[in-house]
Amino acid sequence: MKSIMDRQLSLELARVTELAALEAARWMGKGDKISADDEAVKAMRAMFDTVDIDGTVVIGEGEMDEAPMLYIGEKVGSGKGAKVDIAVDPLEGTNLVAKGQPNSIAVLAVAPEGCLLHAPDMYMDKICVGPEGKGKIDINNSVTENLRALAKAKNCEISDLTVVLLDRPRHKKQIAEVRAAGARCKLITDGDVAPAVAAALTNTGVDMLIGIGGAPEGVLAAAALKCLGGDMQARLMPEDAEQLARCKKMGLEDVKQVLMLDDLVKGNDVIFSATGITDGDSLKGVRYFGGGAETHTLVMRSKTGTIRFISATHFSDKKPVWKDL
Repeated sequence: MKSIMDRQLSLELARVTELAALEAARWMGKGDKISADDEAVKAMRAMFDTVDIDGTVVIGEGEMDEAPMLYIGEKVGSGKGAKVDIAVDPLEGTNLVAKGQPNSIAVLAVAPEGCLLHAPDMYMDKICVGPEGKGKIDINNSVTENLRALAKAKNCEISDLTVVLLDRPRHKKQIAEVRAAGARCKLITDGDVAPAVAAALTNTGVDMLIGIGGAPEGVLAAAALKCLGGDMQARLMPEDAEQLARCKKMGLEDVKQVLMLDDLVKGNDVIFSATGITDGDSLKGVRYFGGGAETHTLVMRSKTGTIRFISATHFSDKKPVWKDL
C-alpha cells in the first residue's frame, strides 16, 4: 500500500485541482455560479478516479442527499493507495467566478485517515497568520492586541499590516477596530481560503485574516497554514440546536473550545493543492488559448515543507479526461 508521503501524490493532486479550475474558469464573468460549480465538481470527481488513494471525503459538497458527488462520506480514488481523509472545495468563491472577481480557487487537502477535523457546515470564527505570527496570536484577545503582537513579531508598525475580512455586517466592529488601530483593511465579498493562504506567503500584501466564515473552509485554510508554518485559531459558531447537536455527534462536545491548528489538522502529514480560477493575491487565474489553457497551482507538503508553484500548459486534444467532460 502506498504511503500518504509517496512523492508522486502531490503532483497527482495538483492535476485534480487543475482540471477543476480549467472547467470552472470557462464560466468566469457569465453570472452563473451554479453551472461553474457543477462543472468544477464534475471535473474534480473525474480526476480523483485516476489517483491511487483509498480516500473518503470528510469535507465536501454536502451530505449524500444534498450532492450528487464529492459528498461527505463518498469514497474517491482508485482504492489502491493509502487510506486518507479528503477535504475539497472544487470552486471556492462561486460568486467571485460568476462576477469575474479575484481570488477564486479550486482547492483540496489530503491527510491520513482521522487527521482532518470533520467540520460541520456552519460558521467558524477564525484568525490566521503566517510563520512570523506563530504562537503570537490569541482568538480571545482583542483585534488590537493581536495586531500589536503580529507587528512586533514582524518587526514592523501596525500601519504596515493588512488585515482581510469578509465584508459582512457581523464584522462591523472588527473592521472599525482594525482601522482604529492603524492597520489597513481589505474587505472581500466571498472566499476566505485564498486570503488565509496569502497571509502565510511572502509578497502577497496580506498579513492576517480574521472573522467569521465557513467551518469547512477553515479546515482547508488550516491545512495550508500547517504546510506553510503559519498559525490559526478558530471557534465553531453553531446558530441553533440542530447545529449544536451535529457538533456533538461529530465528537465536538465543547463548541466554545478554541480549536488550535493541531486540532483542525492533526499530525504533520498533509498535502494541500490549490489552482487559481481567477487572478488572486497568490495565484494567477486560468488563461485560455486556441486548443488549450494555462494554469497556476500551489501544492505543498507539511512533512517536507516543500512549497511548489506550478505553471502548466494544457492541450485539450492531449488530455482525454478533459475532452470527455
